Amino acid sequence: MLMEFTSNKPYLLRAIYEWVLDNEATPHILISALNPQVDVPKQFVEDGKIILNISPSASNNLLIDNDGVSFSARFGGKPYTIYSPIGSILALYASETGEGMSFEEEDFDGSPPDGPDDNPSSPKSVPDSNVRSLKKASNKSKKRPALKVVK
Repeated sequence: MLMEFTSNKPYLLRAIYEWVLDNEATPHILISALNPQVDVPKQFVEDGKIILNISPSASNNLLIDNDGVSFSARFGGKPYTIYSPIGSILALYASETGEGMSFEEEDFDGSPPDGPDDNPSSPKSVPDSNVRSLKKASNKSKKRPALKVVK
């Protein structure tokens, strides 16, 4: 009799987030904005994806639970509540080094997309080529979204 386990993805996201902070780096999250449940500032979405700084100084009330990731941040001085279901999280990594973990995108119903991979929902380390592209994407343009504390 096989046991049905819950997804390990939210546990891994919380662990990687803590690990990045413990190493005094800046955690960034890559989200697929294609899922209609994702609530992000659409003007900052590029190629159906958005990279957000989720460090304590850039976000408020960060919650990574078993269903999704949510937090509050400011974009252009305006407050915004961000939400993404766990299945739309593609990576969490340190912006300074690109070290972290990437994940396969899941279908909107929470199941992994059809594909050749035997276990597409399993986490994978971020390959070096992806690290470079993630770092480039986060440093790509000064018009990229930037979160900062406004007092």
